[in-house]
Amino acid sequence: MDSPAPDLFISTSRTLTAGVDEAGRGPLAGPVVAAAVILPVGFEDDAELATLDDSKKLTAKRREALAQVIRTHCQVGVGIAEPAEIDRLNILHATMEAMRRALAALPRRPALALIDGNRVPPRLPVEARAIIGGDASEPAIAAASIIAKTLRDQIMAEADLRFPGYGFAGHKGYPSPSHKASLERFGPCPIHRLSYAPVAAAKALRG
Repeated sequence: MDSPAPDLFISTSRTLTAGVDEAGRGPLAGPVVAAAVILPVGFEDDAELATLDDSKKLTAKRREALAQVIRTHCQVGVGIAEPAEIDRLNILHATMEAMRRALAALPRRPALALIDGNRVPPRLPVEARAIIGGDASEPAIAAASIIAKTLRDQIMAEADLRFPGYGFAGHKGYPSPSHKASLERFGPCPIHRLSYAPVAAAKALRG
């Protein structure tokens, strides 16, 4: 992906700031996806970027449209932790690792990272601050939430083609009644998180 010219991201305070958020901590299947986004100076004057909001408050269509705008006009980094890593590390540590990878994947290193939530990932190469509810109050975090959500949704739609019968394109791996029913019927597939209780129980039932 071509990145915008670096001088578009030099703020008047000389502090380059990235917003960081994740998607996929709660599902029984699929990865946790984190994104880091640096907004360009003057983004408030852009008709599209000025409407950034928490991805959960947006329709799927609006999220997709904004994701395209963000990828075109902002600097974006993505980090992913797969189910096996989630099982090995636990979801908290896997999420922290995905966030660290997202920051490392940015085309340019920020001076400050604003992390959605109440924890800052360890071993970050930059100063960072956690902000509870940051996806609703910080535009850069909102942008990161949109990138993380749309990318994870795409990954789960593709998983639906690889593992038919589970309905991943619909529930995206979250523990919906239909997902739990298919899990009991077919057992876990390779992208299920075996350390999660409903998945472990379904596996045990099948011996």
